[in-house]
Amino acid sequence: MDPVIVAGAGPVGLALSLALAAQGVPSVVLDEGSGTEEPRPARTAILRPDTVALLAGIGCTTLGDEGARWTGWRSIRRKQLMRHLPLGEDDAPSPLHIPQHALSRGLRDAIAGQELVRVITGSRLDSLEQDARGVTVHTRGAEETWWRGSHLVGCDGARSTVRKLLNIRFPGRTAVERHAVAALRAELPWPGEAMLHRQPPWRTGGDEVSARPLRDDVWRIDWLLPARGELVTPDALVARLRDTLAGWCGETPPYELLDTGVYTLHHRLAKRWRVGRAFLAGDAAHLLGAVGTQGLDEGLRDVGNLAWKIAAHWHRGASDTLLDSYQTERRTAVAARLRAADQSLPLLRGGGGLRTYMPGASRGHDALLADGHLGYGALGAPPSYPHSPLTPPYAQAQTAVGTPPGGPVADVRVTAPDGTTTRLRDRLGRGQLLVVLVAPGTGVWDRRHWLTAGVMPRLAAAVTALPVRAELLVTEAYPGASAHNVLLVRPDGHLVAAFGGVRPADLYAAADTARGGTPAEVSAPVSADHTANIN
Repeated sequence: MDPVIVAGAGPVGLALSLALAAQGVPSVVLDEGSGTEEPRPARTAILRPDTVALLAGIGCTTLGDEGARWTGWRSIRRKQLMRHLPLGEDDAPSPLHIPQHALSRGLRDAIAGQELVRVITGSRLDSLEQDARGVTVHTRGAEETWWRGSHLVGCDGARSTVRKLLNIRFPGRTAVERHAVAALRAELPWPGEAMLHRQPPWRTGGDEVSARPLRDDVWRIDWLLPARGELVTPDALVARLRDTLAGWCGETPPYELLDTGVYTLHHRLAKRWRVGRAFLAGDAAHLLGAVGTQGLDEGLRDVGNLAWKIAAHWHRGASDTLLDSYQTERRTAVAARLRAADQSLPLLRGGGGLRTYMPGASRGHDALLADGHLGYGALGAPPSYPHSPLTPPYAQAQTAVGTPPGGPVADVRVTAPDGTTTRLRDRLGRGQLLVVLVAPGTGVWDRRHWLTAGVMPRLAAAVTALPVRAELLVTEAYPGASAHNVLLVRPDGHLVAAFGGVRPADLYAAADTARGGTPAEVSAPVSADHTANIN
């Protein structure tokens, strides 16, 4: 069968190709560049636990060696410490901070050992055509080539050629925020801790400055700039840096400046994320990043959501309901994130007004910003898909647990019937549903008798009879669940439904809904305006 064509070899495109390979789907990655990235220490990625788990599961090799885990978070306002939060505990997990070139190199290293992924460098896509069974694209480069694929995913960034060829609008706001950034090696007063300082008392501090640690005493420092202001010269940036270090340390300590830059953040959302067999993901589909939100996190969540749906279609065929659910779920989630950021901006950046002077307002604003940076609340928490077409309607057999239907499941420890014990997230991304039985006392079971004890024989038979592949797991406990509750989990870690006991018919119906219903034999024909080219 034809491979999936992935346009773009940034972290999202590389991760998608590996996520597809993990589910037995070949891909061709069209890379406009040379296959390497120039090291830019000031260009970094901040990843939440769910996206770190996705990258680890597909074999990214640099997370442990080149990524830094923050040990704490500080919020300072003027000269006062407003909040100090230790990080690393289960209830306050630490983000992972890594240079983006190191992340890309780790993904390329994983691809080097993967037979199902082929990266073609120096290839710029300039036309595409679709029919009922696949996609044909043309690339320019060292030589002109036609490629045939089962699907096409545009991961080709904010100026996406795929999006333009599909004639998809990309409305939004320009220059929502502007930042100056520097990467340097120095000793700061809070080793290993990230920090956000609002209204610092020195002249060049501006409204907000943050410091976030990387490995080997390297820090990334960001200064919030006026959205439309004067150009920041190298001399002005160095003066700002020296004033900031002196403000924090009492005097400017020795430092080694590694990299600088100025970047502008935009908020945009593509009108459509799917046209026939072509999809958009990452910056091609959305731009966000103001008030601490992270665009790469959302791009990787696109990968986790889309990969298993394309894999299902590639292997067995899938309904349009399953393929359409990618846009329904992910576009809705990113739109909510953008809306939360846009609603927060007037409070955080507008200044003045009665609400600014109300008791507790400043502390609430600091907490709101921390949410965006740390991955909590409307600005940062992993998304839920409560209104997804893949979520079954409520049935009497369903029960409530700590995770609502459509929400990301808790990463509890689970055990397979062969005795293998691991974390639930480690079983995700394999293209199969997970059926999790809550059974206190699992740790003392005799593994030889698992499938013949208690409710296991009936549950194992029900799992075997499901309309899609599924893996049976057991856990000692799950938040909000009782003994013998059964959880049905999607391949990307979102809860389909929970049941109060073994209910084969209800489990089957929920699994059928989660796969989008009966697969269509052949996708609907693609209309003429889905054929385009750039001359």
